[in-house]
Amino acid sequence: MSASATEMLDKRQAIARRVQALLDSMTLVEKIGQMSQVEAGHGYAPDILGNRLRAGLVGSVINVVDVEVLNELQRIAMKESRLGIPLLIGRDVIHGFKTVLPIPLGQAATWNPDLVEQGARVAAREAAKSGVNWTFAPMIDISRDARWGRIAESYGECVLLTSELGAATVRGFQGHDLAESGSIAACAKHFAGYGAVESGRDYATTNIPDTKLRNVYFRPFHAAVDAGVSTFMTSFSDLNGIPATGNSYILDDVLRGEWAFEGFVVSDWDSVRQLSIHGLTENDRESAIEACNAGVDMEMAGDAYSNHLLGLVEDGEVSEESIDIAVSRILRVKFELGLFDNPYTDPGAFPEYANEAALEVAREAAEQSVVLLKNDHGALPLAATELASVAIVGPLADAGYEQLGTWIFDGDEKLSVTPLAAIQTLVGDEVKLRYVRAMENSRSRVNPEFDAAVDAARASDAVLLFLGEESILSGEAHSRADIGLPGDQVELVRRIRATGKPVIAVILAGRPLTLSDIVDEVDSILYAWHPGTMGGPAIADLVFGHAVPSGKLPATFPRVVGQIPIYYSQKNGGKPPTKDNVVHIDEIDTFAPQTSLGMSAFHLDTCFTPLFPFGHGLSYTWFGYENIRVSADEIALGETVTVSVDICNHGDIEAEEVVQLYTRDLVASLTRPVKELKGFRRIRLAARETRTISFEIHTDDLAFYGRQGHRVVEPGLFHAWVGGSSDAEQRTEFRIAQPN
Repeated sequence: MSASATEMLDKRQAIARRVQALLDSMTLVEKIGQMSQVEAGHGYAPDILGNRLRAGLVGSVINVVDVEVLNELQRIAMKESRLGIPLLIGRDVIHGFKTVLPIPLGQAATWNPDLVEQGARVAAREAAKSGVNWTFAPMIDISRDARWGRIAESYGECVLLTSELGAATVRGFQGHDLAESGSIAACAKHFAGYGAVESGRDYATTNIPDTKLRNVYFRPFHAAVDAGVSTFMTSFSDLNGIPATGNSYILDDVLRGEWAFEGFVVSDWDSVRQLSIHGLTENDRESAIEACNAGVDMEMAGDAYSNHLLGLVEDGEVSEESIDIAVSRILRVKFELGLFDNPYTDPGAFPEYANEAALEVAREAAEQSVVLLKNDHGALPLAATELASVAIVGPLADAGYEQLGTWIFDGDEKLSVTPLAAIQTLVGDEVKLRYVRAMENSRSRVNPEFDAAVDAARASDAVLLFLGEESILSGEAHSRADIGLPGDQVELVRRIRATGKPVIAVILAGRPLTLSDIVDEVDSILYAWHPGTMGGPAIADLVFGHAVPSGKLPATFPRVVGQIPIYYSQKNGGKPPTKDNVVHIDEIDTFAPQTSLGMSAFHLDTCFTPLFPFGHGLSYTWFGYENIRVSADEIALGETVTVSVDICNHGDIEAEEVVQLYTRDLVASLTRPVKELKGFRRIRLAARETRTISFEIHTDDLAFYGRQGHRVVEPGLFHAWVGGSSDAEQRTEFRIAQPN
């Protein structure tokens, strides 16, 4: 055992001894107090919570961010309670604190785990400066329905990408040691299946077969456990008839039993009491039984535990042993955070909010998150030296708050640099800018400013249209049935297009939108998500060629909402559609006899392909992939095959490309997806440079949960693709040999 491993083991054992000693000295009432997270409400928190703290009835406080107030709460808990147990201070630090980074879905578009980790580290330091020591992130729900508002908080549809970025976020929040300055405890949420809610309606039910849970929805959470995440949060939704907050299968059997998770589980907001609304229990007392016995260690913002656990133990319906186990998990995290030794926060010991380094990370994340969806005739980048004037039109060109996106309780909109401001700074007096807001917000209808926007477009050499949805249209409880551009934005696009000027759409949104109504009405589309504090400078640099787009889609973009769910790793089915076996509704004769037409899985009234596939993202140069090959045509179980490809930057500028590896298991005991992402790498190539990129695939990487509910690797033929999106065409194959 190495010296560092020995030191870590010694530390764990020392914490275990301290936890047990403290637990032995606690009354049952004090133990239950540790299982309660409370909100201070309105007023001065120490006055509101003081008596409960002194009595040892609070384990955690949520949504207080005044460092002086928090230090006083910690002082009362440490100095005026019998045992002096410090508080966990919880806060939703989802994609930044004062410095706001792109929404998580935007960060996923960077395909850059190192950068995502840096962003989480920035957020952790700023939150810690305010006294927060626990965040409710990352959200690693696989999200395949863009109607769901919380897709904005996710890393998208892909198991591997979500797993890698979720683990990176955990590392960024927690650092190398939870006790070090600037580290805060992370929380993997929402366990499990929340992203599969029916119809994309937040809080709705989910029905997911166990094999799909294990092959898809569980995997990012297992990766978070492997990354050392401190806490888990349950989902609001029910899972196969049992709400997650009362689901012992996922919490006890899988999380604790199979994965050996040692941290603690917190409910989502008041979700213990909501078990009775689901219809699982009759009242709060029964809800407390179900949640506690299922393995929920701490109740967030409700009072079912504080009101009923004592009586339930006395009545024998909840064992004191289960209470002890829950409390020991909570205390362990507090010791690991170093709170018993130093519960107070000195803000002067931390860098300033939104310091230069933090803003640079936010800017780089925004720049790499922007996806160039379309660029006909090289409309982008704009050359400032060749333009006399540019029209800047739209409700999101100069909306500092809206560009921050959802879940930014502590974000400071005054720090936002908007695209309009950044472009003004970048071009100075070289280019005349004509700005017309045109719409009060993204949902507005046709108004007189549409005419002003058209006039500005006619008088200019090019038009930048800033479209999308403001921040309130995505996030928790903000699902949409229609995910097209809201309001009369499509009409605005059409009127601008009629001027005949080059039109570049820059879209800010919290989800993939259906863009079929405008995709042919604009020359270029930059998809910027909600890019955060430094979104403006990133967009300005990309528009005018000071930076080159390199983002890739973390979620498939449907043509119409009726295609949902549509994602790259779907199953083949027995009748897969192809361009040769589908029929469009306009091709059907009037009074045609009833037939099965194309005899494949497609919709009559739209194409069977998405508008833009997972992994798609263009550049200002062109990357060519050639000569894909494998190191061996056949490998044995336990061996590794190397897949290589030559990639060339055929353009005249240096640029970055995200190289993606996909595989397919052609024949298996359980049908497998048509493609699965197995590796990715962000590389930079000089103009005209060619480089060989290689990926190693171990047979374990091809494992899946089979019919018997355990991981298997099956012999047989596999296809492998390498390219710049899930539509990669360079394909090779290899075989896993039958064992002797």
